Amino acid sequence: VQFLTGDDYEAHEARVCISEGEILGNARRVRKFTREQYFKSQAQMSELFADLPEAIANTVQIARRCSLVLKLGESRLPAYPVPEGTSTEAFLRAEAGRGLELRFAKAPALDREQYLARLASESDTICTMGFAGYFLIVADFIRWARENGVPVGPGRGSGAGSLVAYALGITDIDPLQYDLLFERFLNPERVSMPDFDVDFCMDGRDRVIEYVADKYGRNRVSQIITYGTMAAKAVLRDAGRVLGLGYGYVDRIAKLVPFELDITLDAALEKEPELKKLYKDEEEVRNLIDLARSLEGLTRNAGKHAGGVVIAPSVLEDFAPLYCEEGGGSVVTQFDKDDVEAAGLVKFDFLGLRTLTIIEHAVRTINVARSAAGEAALDISELPMDDVASYQLLKGCETTAVFQLESRGMKDPVRRLQPDRFEDIVALVALFRPGPLQSGMVDDFIARKHGRIDGPIDYLHPSLENVLKPTYGVILYQEQVMQIAQVLAGYSLGGADLLRRAMGKKKPEEMAKQRTGFVAGAVARGVNEPQAAHIFDLMEKFAGYGFNKSHAAAYSLLAYHTGFIKVHHTAEFFAANMSIES
Repeated sequence: VQFLTGDDYEAHEARVCISEGEILGNARRVRKFTREQYFKSQAQMSELFADLPEAIANTVQIARRCSLVLKLGESRLPAYPVPEGTSTEAFLRAEAGRGLELRFAKAPALDREQYLARLASESDTICTMGFAGYFLIVADFIRWARENGVPVGPGRGSGAGSLVAYALGITDIDPLQYDLLFERFLNPERVSMPDFDVDFCMDGRDRVIEYVADKYGRNRVSQIITYGTMAAKAVLRDAGRVLGLGYGYVDRIAKLVPFELDITLDAALEKEPELKKLYKDEEEVRNLIDLARSLEGLTRNAGKHAGGVVIAPSVLEDFAPLYCEEGGGSVVTQFDKDDVEAAGLVKFDFLGLRTLTIIEHAVRTINVARSAAGEAALDISELPMDDVASYQLLKGCETTAVFQLESRGMKDPVRRLQPDRFEDIVALVALFRPGPLQSGMVDDFIARKHGRIDGPIDYLHPSLENVLKPTYGVILYQEQVMQIAQVLAGYSLGGADLLRRAMGKKKPEEMAKQRTGFVAGAVARGVNEPQAAHIFDLMEKFAGYGFNKSHAAAYSLLAYHTGFIKVHHTAEFFAANMSIES
């Protein structure tokens, strides 16, 4: 079987010609397929094999010999090796407790009681949801990376909101210090797999993947395939080539497709009157577009996911077919990332970040110079977060080569905001996106920071001052939407995360239900109904712009690190004649 129906034969032949660089009308080309290779019905097959019915019966026997049945959507984690007589859950609690004590040793002023209570609460949730092994696996390969000279990022995404992750060394951002929420990462009221996006130095990332393959078995570890598909403009050009049409003629038609992300040919015909007219009036154009529509969205080529790696509890063939490109040596799952997860495999993200490589090169160069001068080595993880010279660098807008703050567009808000604390860098990372820039949110935030507004800052309600004070009364982060729902309307943080997701998806029926619940909860806590409704409307508006603070905080830490190196160690960094590019 090569295609679903007999009518798909021409499209299939066109696809073969695209792959082989052939033309459909070439009478001399080798034809490898026939019109009969479509998916026939049971009745058609019975008729075809009327003289050999046992052939059809044998297909049932073959199916019955397939011993493994996959239950789709059921995650299967590999077993993490723990000491004999210890459960995975108990081992996680012990490792997290030990890690937190190491954090306490470096910062003795921390409120132990508050941190221990949060650690216990998170550990309970993680163990109840069955994810203890996942945390241990991630912590293990991160620990190996650090011990073997592979720089690791401070965290990325909502995982930075977990104190357990901070205690295990998975992240380097203290979630309590920056009001990051665990429920934004793992919500007991919405069961889904946790997902740590882990950044590694570009030069060492493959070494970490090799370590994982050696530890769990090379027949259990693989990267994931990606598929390139035929999009509207490209498929028009491909279809024109196999039809033997001139390049200029086809290019003129392809350029009529509006420049929109993921636009389809059907949508292009609706939106572009000239294309629609050509399709209606010219048979050659109609044949071209009809062929292109039959191919649109089909797979054109295979690649490798930028960071996705699966670790299976048994051999990979139990869960997915495998693929190896011609002449290649590395095997990947032939299921893409969505199908891999549906089949039960858990995806781990091993991402290569060039900034970590640059920081590593810089620190190495700096420490060579320091060693020669008899000075102590620079430890990038121990930098003070209130270094005046680093903030002066940012205020002067000298942010070239400073991670996340170096683009031409970013330099203007940096210059206007005049950041003088770490939270301002976090805010800049969150604000520099189309929504906030186009809505005037950036201007409002900057005006509030510098007191250029009429009257005092409005925190919407007295009980929300602690939530909104760090952002001068602007609802900037998704975590703030959750905290407002908790403080004002009595939501659990798990329920508040569901509210945040509903606001992001903008489903009218769900939003009407959430609005009723929020207003009722706020009124029960003494807020008048019109004010509660007004605050809900503001939350809904800002939820579309709100950024994940956990992600912004982690990336802001790298921005601060590169800024600190630039202002204090430029001479040492370039002393070894390293190029600007490296």
